[in-house]
Amino acid sequence: MRIKDKKKVALVLSGGGIKAAAFHIGVCLALQEKGFKFAGGTKEMVRQNFNDDDPMTIRLYVGSSAGAFVASILGAGYPIESLINAFQIGSGKTPTFDKTDLRYLKSITYRDIFNLNSSGLLRFIPRSLLEKNIVTGGIESLIKNGLKLNGLFSTKGIESYLRREVFLDNDFARLGVELYIVGTQLNHSRKAIFGNFPNSYKTGSTKYINYSTISESVAASTSLPPVFSPYGITRPDGKEIFYYDGEIRDTLSTHVATDNGADLVISSYSIQPYHYTPEMGSLDKYGIPLILNQALYQVIQQKIAKHIQNQNDISGIYDSVANYFRQAKLPEAHKEKLLQIIREKVNHRPEVDYIYIAPRPQNYEMFFVDHFSLNPEILGRIVKVGFKSGLNALRLHEI
Repeated sequence: MRIKDKKKVALVLSGGGIKAAAFHIGVCLALQEKGFKFAGGTKEMVRQNFNDDDPMTIRLYVGSSAGAFVASILGAGYPIESLINAFQIGSGKTPTFDKTDLRYLKSITYRDIFNLNSSGLLRFIPRSLLEKNIVTGGIESLIKNGLKLNGLFSTKGIESYLRREVFLDNDFARLGVELYIVGTQLNHSRKAIFGNFPNSYKTGSTKYINYSTISESVAASTSLPPVFSPYGITRPDGKEIFYYDGEIRDTLSTHVATDNGADLVISSYSIQPYHYTPEMGSLDKYGIPLILNQALYQVIQQKIAKHIQNQNDISGIYDSVANYFRQAKLPEAHKEKLLQIIREKVNHRPEVDYIYIAPRPQNYEMFFVDHFSLNPEILGRIVKVGFKSGLNALRLHEI
């Protein structure tokens, strides 16, 4: 991999709660340690502060769920240190909480994250119970018709925090970098991609949306069911469409980066199933919650592994065909025609390199730590795991 030959570097951040955000922060610190820069802010800020010809500058961000929160703050021009401060990890200095001072961000609180879904709670009491007719229709009917709570909490607090405390201009079009937030349409099977597109449009599997604010897009992407209710975004025609977690359809959205011209994609994800260690023992001793976590992590990790393997397989086939034509000294025109067919059929871009950063199975703390803890000591340890994971991955690519 020749970094100096790269034209556009992208950072893709996956989900997993506050724990994932802390891991991403550690990864970003590792990238910064190795010379990468994070462009962000308005067009004027980017022109003033970043060299157009620097191949180590990240100018494209893709985020899902917790990764959407981190990506949006980086895209807005805040340094990594401000993210550390926002999650109360501690920067060693007293923050100013002034939006015009990009060195610091106001600390995010549990109240910001867990905004009570009051509208849903009004529907929590079954109508049949209110009518004193509990058994009519049976228990299943009672559950279906009564317990219609669509989420314990709402991500409106996250939207408010970003709008009030983070963005000087809450508009994708005003950014000097590319930012894409990934969600899932609730009442359809489409992936939703929010960003600065010339027009909103949709394909059979994807909806591209240009009318949402950044804070609304992040709120939609972070609406993890059943903890958070789906988030509604109003279209220009006045119709409200609901979205939820960006990880539902695709765990990694590296294609969003390559579809928009990135030729180096750095992808950070924190999901890693537990592998037995003598220190922690077997999961059967920890009860249902951790066993369910393990089952979910195994499903997600399998999807990630297949995604990466598919990319490697396509790249291997492409290179094998090119090498065969070269070694057999077959006509160059035929080789180029066949390679073009492969590129078009599987949407392959041979000039693109990928760096995947994830915890090692030995980092069992990533599995056992709560997903939504704001404990500074715990988050500090997760940041260190992300930092070491980032350095290890970059070392494999001789960076």
